[in-house]
Amino acid sequence: MKIDCLIVDDEPLAVQLLTAHVNQVPMLNLIGTCSNAIEAMEKVKSEPVDLLFLDIQMPMLSGIDFLKSLDNPPKVIFTTAFREYAMSGYELDIVDYLLKPITFERFFKAINKYLKQIDNNSPAKAHSLPIEEPKPEEFLFVNVNKKHVKVNFQEIVYIESLKDYIKINLVDGSVITKDKISDFEAKLSGQFLRVHRSYIVNKQHITAFTAQDIELGRQEIPIGVSYKRIVDHWLKS
Repeated sequence: MKIDCLIVDDEPLAVQLLTAHVNQVPMLNLIGTCSNAIEAMEKVKSEPVDLLFLDIQMPMLSGIDFLKSLDNPPKVIFTTAFREYAMSGYELDIVDYLLKPITFERFFKAINKYLKQIDNNSPAKAHSLPIEEPKPEEFLFVNVNKKHVKVNFQEIVYIESLKDYIKINLVDGSVITKDKISDFEAKLSGQFLRVHRSYIVNKQHITAFTAQDIELGRQEIPIGVSYKRIVDHWLKS
């Protein structure tokens, strides 16, 4: 399942942060960004949008007024720097309300809310336009003992966080490099998913899974509570 997303925000830094968050969730497909409601109106009319990340305070037309103007609006997650707008947002039956600056953990919870809503209602609408999957990179280089070592994605079984370092567990052996797991996650292709705050797994190496953990051969990786819904959709898609 792919979820077509649109970001509407007049702050470039906010757009940049949201884009990074979207790119970390494989099922989210960012179809574009708009700096105001007028641009967003044209985008919504021209192609299907499943989920809208909508800033409230914008020039010309506020996010709230823009949402009210839509006859058949997509699901909406409001984003704003002003807490006092929260009640107005929920009166419009939005999915969630994110207060800037938006952390990935809070963003992730909002996506879980969206998935719960579409699970409880009808399935997400079918796409009328084809989605072209980007061809994933097949490898990357990591810094190991002052050398840049080539690591093929297909050989990575899972990645484990070790505070300021990560351990990349391979089919044959492992390497340790200085990196944050969230930064390394952004470099990976769609076959990888964060399943816990300390673990990323390669879907190709999963041999079994339950509601609580994922088996990669003899290795068991726990699924974090806040990650369960997205992991479940990812594994069954």
